[in-house]
Amino acid sequence: MAHDHLTPAKYLRVIALLTLLLGFSAALGLRVGAYDLDFPGILRFLFLSPDDAAAADPAYTVLHDVRLPRMLLALLVGGGLSLAGAIFQVLLRNVLADPYILGVSGGASVGALIAIATGISGMALFAQPLAAFVGAAIVVITVYGLGARGRVQDNTLLLSGVMIGAFLSAIILALVSTLDRPVRSALYWLIGYLGNATMVEVLILLPIVLPLGVLALFLAGRMNVLALGSAAAGHLGVPTRGTTLLLYATASMITAAVVSFSGAIGFVGLIIPHVCRRLFGPDHRLLLPASFLTGASFLIISDIVARSLLAPAELPVGAVTAALGAPVFIYILRRKS
Repeated sequence: MAHDHLTPAKYLRVIALLTLLLGFSAALGLRVGAYDLDFPGILRFLFLSPDDAAAADPAYTVLHDVRLPRMLLALLVGGGLSLAGAIFQVLLRNVLADPYILGVSGGASVGALIAIATGISGMALFAQPLAAFVGAAIVVITVYGLGARGRVQDNTLLLSGVMIGAFLSAIILALVSTLDRPVRSALYWLIGYLGNATMVEVLILLPIVLPLGVLALFLAGRMNVLALGSAAAGHLGVPTRGTTLLLYATASMITAAVVSFSGAIGFVGLIIPHVCRRLFGPDHRLLLPASFLTGASFLIISDIVARSLLAPAELPVGAVTAALGAPVFIYILRRKS
């Protein structure tokens, strides 16, 4: 599919449109739920201080303690997973690559789950994200190591990630079935769940996801060259090994951070970059911010569906993204073959 050359006007037009979409999605995320909140009430309660008399209203508590953290967490997780997916896809030069399918989400889940099971997560504020990063890093190093031994086909790397993910799933099931009750209760979280979101988690994620997103955007020009292949990128003066390692670390850190709080939400990092690439072109200077904004909107809407479809019961948001993403995965797979 042919795309127009990226111009400042096109860039601003696309970003403005996607920002409006995100604003609309965020407003819906605050509005929709079992407790009735209207938009005038939301605007009023957002700018009240806790000392104001109206802050005693139950609607204030619902907005500030439940919906606002949940919506912001969905924004950061959806945007972060989409960004990581776009990075992994250019590194492996395969549109089927994403943190979930490559097993990176599984590695982060195992690390976070071990931290929960051993009580390490309660020792320090960043203990759980750090444990998740270690798990994700082990998977990333393993997959990258497979590619470092000669010329390995991208499909081989992808299948290796799938097998690693299956192995990690077995570890997760073993932990859930044999360890203490708090670990068994984490099964819902492992599917992907945002219902326990807090502002503390949002404040932890914010200084991780956004600076790493800016770093990825700074490397967008090099990513465009890497998409041509490592040999071509080297001839064009791009330090391929250093750039590749930096991008791998960036994507895995983003994945580890968001998975440590949301669980292993699948397919967001697969379908969102693919859709954005089809709509807006392959230039990563636009693709990366477009993927972040679209992924944030997508996960907010998916979470609304998860908590509304079977109300008052809730589905894990990972079940919604999997239901939407699996057909898209099959479609992309058929197009590649």
